Amino acid sequence: MSGAPDVDGELPFLAHLIELRERLLKAVVAVGVLFLAGIPFANRIYALLAQPLLDKMPAGTKMIAIEVASPFLTPLKLTFFAALVIAMPVVLYQAWAFVAPGLYRHEKRLAVPLLVSAVALFYTGCAFAYFLVLPAVFGFLQAVAPAGVAVMTDISQYLDFVLVLFLAFGLCFEVPVAVVILVLLGWVTPAQLREARSYVIVGAFIIAAVLTPPDIVSQLLLAIPMCILYEIGILASRWLPARAEVAKT
Repeated sequence: MSGAPDVDGELPFLAHLIELRERLLKAVVAVGVLFLAGIPFANRIYALLAQPLLDKMPAGTKMIAIEVASPFLTPLKLTFFAALVIAMPVVLYQAWAFVAPGLYRHEKRLAVPLLVSAVALFYTGCAFAYFLVLPAVFGFLQAVAPAGVAVMTDISQYLDFVLVLFLAFGLCFEVPVAVVILVLLGWVTPAQLREARSYVIVGAFIIAAVLTPPDIVSQLLLAIPMCILYEIGILASRWLPARAEVAKT
């Protein structure tokens, strides 16, 4: 008699584990398929990523590979990260499909636009870094290079540098989503967010100084969008809570 409740309690738990495994497998398959499909184009993908630097380098100069296996492994590493980024909607959908049955109707209505906004903002941050920040940073670094010094960047170190910038801008562009979530959780109010504006501005410049290279151009290109996105988050938070309350009724 005492063992029956344990068995009944284990069945839903095992069912959740099985579903979680299936969701994870689908996410891994999506990333794996894109990675395998991108392998033949790995060198082209890396050439596309390196273009902002190559455009700023003096004529006749090239990037270099210090490590023996870098010409082979570095493009593959980039291809994997590209596959992960491209497959992110699939990965997030699998996570959403796993947790959605346990959410209330109003929570589902709010979660979907937040997830879509988070993905779109992350992609926007990466695009902003590629098209605006990287050319500005490399132009500055080439301009301040001492006379007689040939700037020849290693392809592996360049990839690490660019990926850090992409991650920094992609995450920092999530500020509106983070602000809205904080308001929805009841941790802060739009009025409190407005009062903290001056502290947020200082914090944005500190974060930009830590995450970006030591040049004023890239720091401004990260700090100013963060401040603007913070204001957008405040405006959105003034509308979403009211909508959530209506959805609960």
